[in-house]
Amino acid sequence: MADQTETPALNSRFDDLKAVYINTSLKHSEGESHTALLMQASADIMRKHGIEVEFIHAAAHHIAFGVYPDMTEHGADRDDWPQLWPKVLDADILVIGTPIWLGEESSLCRVIIERLYAMSGELNAKNQSIYYNKVGGAVITGNEDGVKHSSMTILYALQHLGLTIPPQADCGWIGEIGPGPSYGDEKEDGGQVGFDNDFTQRNTTIMTWNLMHMARMLKDAGGIPNYGNDRKALQAGTRFDHQNPGYRA
Repeated sequence: MADQTETPALNSRFDDLKAVYINTSLKHSEGESHTALLMQASADIMRKHGIEVEFIHAAAHHIAFGVYPDMTEHGADRDDWPQLWPKVLDADILVIGTPIWLGEESSLCRVIIERLYAMSGELNAKNQSIYYNKVGGAVITGNEDGVKHSSMTILYALQHLGLTIPPQADCGWIGEIGPGPSYGDEKEDGGQVGFDNDFTQRNTTIMTWNLMHMARMLKDAGGIPNYGNDRKALQAGTRFDHQNPGYRA
């Protein structure tokens, strides 16, 4: 019987992929963010396989709220989103991380989702959503209930925009309900809170590899075919086999 601890050989390369992690912690300093620690655990796996990884700490930027590509054209005094957008556009993998507040993702997380939505009118070379052929995931931390709920809303939003969501595309850590230590805080025994949590380690690993595998599959396949989702063709009247009920006999 083969050694079950042995790492199987990989038949795929990943060093032509790019990943962007957007941390929507409310802490202005990335170094103080507990969410950043768990996102880093995922990113470290990607870096080991040559993936170019970039972190965006949203609170360190002035990202205006709104649903237009540049909110300075709609009343905002300043908007850093137009400078951040090219990083997202170039990425094959997009991961959004958030802490939990009152059972929900952070307010800044919703701003990021709204700004991603602002770009949903853009099309790729196949006249599909600009988000087609990108893969999405979610990382959640907190010390109260809401990990799965927050993942649900984030991943729904990403797939609605056009990203592909692989199986088990989220991970999280949650402490005891109520005030208490956060992910990465020091324990009395010298360890760090959450680092020895098997469930978190397992899901972080599965999420990361499924993001990598799906991104690889999409790139190797040349992306999702545009039959049936070519927006310009649909606008021009192409039905793609959809029968208008009004013309049925």
